[in-house]
Amino acid sequence: MIDLKKRQLEKILQNLKEPVMPKPSLEQYTINGGLASEIINLAQLHGDIEGKIVFDHGCGAGRLAVGAAMFGARMVVGIDIDKQMIKLAKENLQRHEVFVDQQLPVFFVVCDLKNWHARCDTVVQNPPFGIQTRHADRMFIEKALECGQRIYSLHKDGYTKTRNFLTGLIEANGGSVEKIIKYKFRIPHMFRFHRRSNLEYDVDLYICGKKKQLNSRMVIKS
Repeated sequence: MIDLKKRQLEKILQNLKEPVMPKPSLEQYTINGGLASEIINLAQLHGDIEGKIVFDHGCGAGRLAVGAAMFGARMVVGIDIDKQMIKLAKENLQRHEVFVDQQLPVFFVVCDLKNWHARCDTVVQNPPFGIQTRHADRMFIEKALECGQRIYSLHKDGYTKTRNFLTGLIEANGGSVEKIIKYKFRIPHMFRFHRRSNLEYDVDLYICGKKKQLNSRMVIKS
């Protein structure tokens, strides 16, 4: 593993190329480098990155996948339905290969997540928030729990009602919510229907395991 600190990772991830024409229908809001590095570092501290097989579902430009590779995952796979996003993620990896162990297999795959059935140790994901399509993130949760043992999944904060719904969905699919950590998700002006130069959402990071790893659920303010 290349010896990187969280601050260095944040700087590198923030400088990755972003999509020029993101698709609003797919809610291609790119996670910023600060939040991406926070999630990867947190997963690393929990022992869920280094030496693990890591999937990034809906990888977009690849920030979470590239971050996992830089922190020493055994294998990284980024999956996205949009071939242009996969092309961009590959470019981002190639431009920063100096920070990745050259023996580490990193793959970016064009695939509808519904048709993805591989297994991994850890899933990191920034799913659609369901702003354009209601419950668009539901399939991501179901697929993450099908594929992974440990899940780090980012969702728009709807307070008690949304947390109860997502927790119930996770438990119904064999998972257990261990922690919910609150963050801010900042989105620059990306689409014509945006009326402000910057948008900011409250988001929750759900840290989940299989039910056999039951722990008390906590909400932590960052």
